[in-house]
Amino acid sequence: MTEHPAKSFFSTEHLTMEFGGLVALNDFSLTLQQGELVGLIGPNGAGKTTVFNLITGELTPTAGRIFFQGKEITGEKPHNITALGIARTFQNIRLFTDLKVIENVLVACHAHIRSFFWESLLFTPRSRREEAEMRSLAMTLLQAVGLAHLAEESAGALPYGQQRKLEIARALATQPQLLLLDEPAAGMNPQETSELMDFLQRIRQEFHVTVLLIEHDMRVVMGICERITVLDHGVIIAEGTPKEIQRDPRVIEAYLGEEESADR
Repeated sequence: MTEHPAKSFFSTEHLTMEFGGLVALNDFSLTLQQGELVGLIGPNGAGKTTVFNLITGELTPTAGRIFFQGKEITGEKPHNITALGIARTFQNIRLFTDLKVIENVLVACHAHIRSFFWESLLFTPRSRREEAEMRSLAMTLLQAVGLAHLAEESAGALPYGQQRKLEIARALATQPQLLLLDEPAAGMNPQETSELMDFLQRIRQEFHVTVLLIEHDMRVVMGICERITVLDHGVIIAEGTPKEIQRDPRVIEAYLGEEESADR
């Protein structure tokens, strides 16, 4: 991996992603400081999820570079990026609905398993010890998200809001330092949204993670994000604090005005 001279916690430099003749993302540069909670907003089709797919290795950029903890990770495989300490959730929940709640978290815990495959087959002392450690970690995470009492229930039977929390618990099980959340408030009612805001603040502090958040619910974004970057048609049109973004005429025209009109 190439070393970045600035040694920043996380940054993208001039990321561009083209699909045939369509430019989904153009010259996207973003820097995150460790411990921040930063929002990424914009209209549908603005390129937000493309950013996440580039960061996590699901896509390789047409141009530009990505750095994490001073090392270049551009084009790395998704499993390598997860092992380095970057995890994500998805806009459409991707749980293993036929598995139990705790099994969903245990799947992610295996990203840090150290014993060999044959040790698992033979159930060696090291394998048994690691399995016990992973189960303990999984229960700790479920306790943190308020789902410990549902550990043995089917994940598919959980209400929507709890499924969102389970997906975040599964992401935390990979022991990330950077957590990418793709519309965690989607489909939630006002009470669930308020609980989610408190929940995200709490997990950032408890697990010492940096958070990059895609979200359409402006109450969430303006309520918990320290900084916000606004995308429109793959281009950054504004960056700043929530108050600065709310007053920016370009953002109002491209996005916030659209949201306000939809509410009327």
